[in-house]
Amino acid sequence: MDLSECLNLADFEERAVERMSKMAYEYVASGAADELTIRWNRQAFDAIKLNPTVLNGIGQPDTRLSLFGQELSHPILIAPTAYHKLMHPEGELATARGAGAAAAVYVVSSFTTTPLAEITREATQPLWFQLYVRDDRELTKSLIQEAEDRGFRALCITVDTAVPGVRNRQEKGGFRLPDDVITHHMPGPLDEKKPLTWKDIEWINSFARTPVLLKGILNASDAEKAIQSGASGIIVSNHGGRNLDTVPATIDALPRVADQVNQRVPVLMDGGIRRGTDVLKAIALGASAVLVGKPVCFGLACAGAEGVTKVVEILRTELEIAMILTGRATISGIDHSVIWK
Repeated sequence: MDLSECLNLADFEERAVERMSKMAYEYVASGAADELTIRWNRQAFDAIKLNPTVLNGIGQPDTRLSLFGQELSHPILIAPTAYHKLMHPEGELATARGAGAAAAVYVVSSFTTTPLAEITREATQPLWFQLYVRDDRELTKSLIQEAEDRGFRALCITVDTAVPGVRNRQEKGGFRLPDDVITHHMPGPLDEKKPLTWKDIEWINSFARTPVLLKGILNASDAEKAIQSGASGIIVSNHGGRNLDTVPATIDALPRVADQVNQRVPVLMDGGIRRGTDVLKAIALGASAVLVGKPVCFGLACAGAEGVTKVVEILRTELEIAMILTGRATISGIDHSVIWK
């Protein structure tokens, strides 16, 4: 397709509807139950007003940052999402190429439909790995060690999915994996009987060689427990509104978590990022970086690697414009004063 037609992230979703199967589209776009949290993720961003300053003499802003000892070109990461071969025949290989061209960290899902070994051969930017802890703890340990051995540079443990959410819309869409779409590192869907606890996080930290982030924190007291359990970072996330409906928007939860953490470890966030101004707001409210999921899937469906690249590049360009117009020359210069009180 002609990517010049896609001027913003909403354009990608509009065009992806025409290119994806109904089942695949409903899988990506849907949320839990009545999908209130999905809507709140966007409404909360929309309600935040910016406080610009003028005549700052800022030309090209500097979007670079350092995260876990890694020097990143910008604070926009590709969030872990499953089953990329449902969206494009090249699956995660296209996503990795697209991330590389956009100078973006790609967080690979446990439910990748491409083996980790193949993804690492394709990647030119840092890879992180998202992990679901399975009942078979030895399988979990071996998967962590494989990811580390293959050069993945951080581990993101999803902690908000003790059970899958009520996904009525996904079920109505007839979700099922085609016979030729295989999850190479996960033995079937999540149906765990052994609860994940803080002791498991301590256990993982006892042997993990890379930074361990906990993904799915909304509660400030959980953020404190995460630090005490040895977590190197926190991802404020409501699972894209896909698990427990009526939990708050992540941008609303972010300041509470960031205040509790008080810069002891990096705090990242996902959920509802659709504009560069959203990235600016998240950083102003305490995030070191953001992760983007659904729009990347739609970019992948539209144009493979090139679609992924353009989604990230649009956000980065919009972030740079927002930084200029709010008088912020660097990422570290984005603080609470950017927000209109």
